[in-house]
Amino acid sequence: MTKTIHPIAGGIALLMILTFWLSTTLSELFGGSALVTTVKTLIPWGFIILIPAMMTVGGSGFRLGEKMRGPLVAAKRKRMMFVAANGILILMPSALYLSFKAQAGVFVRIRVAHFRGNRDLFGKLREKLAPHGVLAPFAVLDICPF
Repeated sequence: MTKTIHPIAGGIALLMILTFWLSTTLSELFGGSALVTTVKTLIPWGFIILIPAMMTVGGSGFRLGEKMRGPLVAAKRKRMMFVAANGILILMPSALYLSFKAQAGVFVRIRVAHFRGNRDLFGKLREKLAPHGVLAPFAVLDICPF
């Protein structure tokens, strides 16, 4: 039974997350402010489906891996704890925050800003990060009214 439930719940969770991501991206790119507000307002309502699906996936996955041992299983367990914490502590509050801001008529977007310059702080940071293969874009929170 668990072997059947796990992929079904995982598929439902994946479809919900894909729906959130695609609807947000398409509304931001091609829609007006009313569509963006509607999408950001509806996403938290999708948690009604997403949270039980994720709980089912986590519980069934834990049960399926109960008897398994080895470094891959241990790494997967550790990674899934991080994924769950990220969803609960960062992603869900972010979605709620964006929903409340959209309902209040405020766009909140994250953009990438590339700072250029030879002698500024960011130029020095870029020089230090470049040998490690890291670019120096910085995320900037852009808040503007509709």
